[in-house]
Amino acid sequence: MSENDRRTEEQYITFEEFSKVQMKIGKVIKSESMPGMKKVFKATIDLGTEQREIAVGGAMHYKPEEFVGRVVVVCTNLEPKKIGNIISRGMLLAADGPEDRPVFLTITEDIPLGTSIH
Repeated sequence: MSENDRRTEEQYITFEEFSKVQMKIGKVIKSESMPGMKKVFKATIDLGTEQREIAVGGAMHYKPEEFVGRVVVVCTNLEPKKIGNIISRGMLLAADGPEDRPVFLTITEDIPLGTSIH
């Protein structure tokens, strides 16, 4: 089975499984390259009640400074993982764009940072 076939084959999860995923609105307040890392950069995300450092896999397609000010969708209960010199505490949601370029989900309306997504 090819990679494309695996991506299009639906794999169902229960509502209970989905409800375990915690997603919130965040704002990128700082973003910078990470020494020795070509595919990821570090972003500091304001979630309203806290700030988190998250490794963002988009350095091959975006400059870190392009992310500052973006209001994004963040998975906040992903297990923390050491990436480069930081502990990444979440993940920005993105769609698969052309040529494997991630297209990060952003919010266009005013909404308080930290608002949960259902």
